Amino acid sequence: MTLFEKIIALEIPATILAEEETWIAFQDISPQAPFHALIVPKKPIPRIAEATPENQMLLGTLLLAAARVAREQKLKNGFRIVINNGPDGGEAVPHLHLHLLGKRKMTWPPG
Repeated sequence: MTLFEKIIALEIPATILAEEETWIAFQDISPQAPFHALIVPKKPIPRIAEATPENQMLLGTLLLAAARVAREQKLKNGFRIVINNGPDGGEAVPHLHLHLLGKRKMTWPPG
């Protein structure tokens, strides 16, 4: 069971920002920006590279969830959405999730 599955099951505490039937959003415990949330599907998908066509609607829902959290957190000047995939991509937890970062100017390339 991944760390995120334990948070979803309320076995590990988290600061929950929003939740619906298929996803949950909570603050990252190691923020990389003044605002850093994770949007996590409740259905475990190890990583984006392992998503299938049957996950298409859920993937779209996750992007809309990120936009909702950004609105609720008043990230009016902009924000960044990141999905890491695999060790070289920076993946730390093998459960698909979106990082929502904001409240600072982002640079490019992200590094």
